[in-house]
Amino acid sequence: MIRWENYLAAAEKIIVAYDGSLPLHHFLKGFFKEHPYMGSRDRRQISQLVYQYYRMGYLLKGAKSTSERILLGAFLCEQEGNELLRHFHPELNEKITLPVEAKLSLLGINDVTQVFPYIQELSAGIDIEAFCRSFFVQPQLFIRTRNNKRFSIVRLLEKAEVTFEVLDEDTIALPNSTKIDAIITDKSWYEIQDASSQKVGALFNAQPGELWWDSCAASGGKSILLLDKQPAVKLLVSDVRASIIQNLHQRFKEAGIRHYESVVMDLTAPVLLSVIKERRFDHIILDAPCSGSGTWGRTPESLSFFNEKQITEYQQLQQKIASNVVQLLKPGGTLTYITCSVFKKENEDVVTFLEEGSGLEQQEGGVITGYGQRADSMFAVKMIKK
Repeated sequence: MIRWENYLAAAEKIIVAYDGSLPLHHFLKGFFKEHPYMGSRDRRQISQLVYQYYRMGYLLKGAKSTSERILLGAFLCEQEGNELLRHFHPELNEKITLPVEAKLSLLGINDVTQVFPYIQELSAGIDIEAFCRSFFVQPQLFIRTRNNKRFSIVRLLEKAEVTFEVLDEDTIALPNSTKIDAIITDKSWYEIQDASSQKVGALFNAQPGELWWDSCAASGGKSILLLDKQPAVKLLVSDVRASIIQNLHQRFKEAGIRHYESVVMDLTAPVLLSVIKERRFDHIILDAPCSGSGTWGRTPESLSFFNEKQITEYQQLQQKIASNVVQLLKPGGTLTYITCSVFKKENEDVVTFLEEGSGLEQQEGGVITGYGQRADSMFAVKMIKK
């Protein structure tokens, strides 16, 4: 077989074997380890074909063979001449620079929402067609500049001849493949943080001396954003696993953050029996466990292996955790409820649940649509405790 036939065969072999139990990039790493004769170019090309296949979502699923959907995924996702398409479908390769809408029309596809089978579950404010089309585009890498280093960072990016776009005072968009740590070696200058996630900071109106609790802190991105806005808050961070908190400590160290408290705790257990049961906070951040559906542009394989019943399971978990943490919120304090989901049950419906059962009232926020700038989509609402 010629190279392109080998690439197509390898991509199909991966797709048939992959069951979604591992993130796709981990599965690919294992596959290529078992096939060491493949060079870096081979690995890159095959990986790209597999990802482009999953970017198709449910489009033409069952109507086309796996190999044909791989080729159509390449056609819909790429904008430059493709040697593999030139071999298998030269007539499509000639049209590869067309916009996605025109490519879909050329293929006789008039309903792009076939990509995403859960459109009835989407939050209000999501442009369904724009959201579905965004699956054919690789999201960008975003950094948030820190410590007044934007000008210095821009100079380094220009020196490295990297394509970039300054979106606002602190946000810079870069190609997803950018090796940013090799260009900017001082990690205190910036944070890798999606553009939509950065917008959540608009809800953090912190004052010096206030007590803040980042209750599902993970690696601490929201906490660093908070502290950059107001370094004089008193911060507690928590998460359910000690390993996650260890990762947070390392990230805080690299960011130059020293003054904070941390605790490992399970927020599904009664918080009034926890080690912080006597504490009361002015403000709580709850970046809740969720489906991650707003980030599936980065992990398109997730769409193909998602079960709709998980939406309700996540909602129940979110309601339980939120009802728990709000018990440690002072009257007049705020809860910032955040997900990286696009599903109404995880977003607006949880807010309604908290308004009806926990004495909270929505103040501001809502869906943050990232698909217009090749970013994630999120949901963030600030609620006040009456």
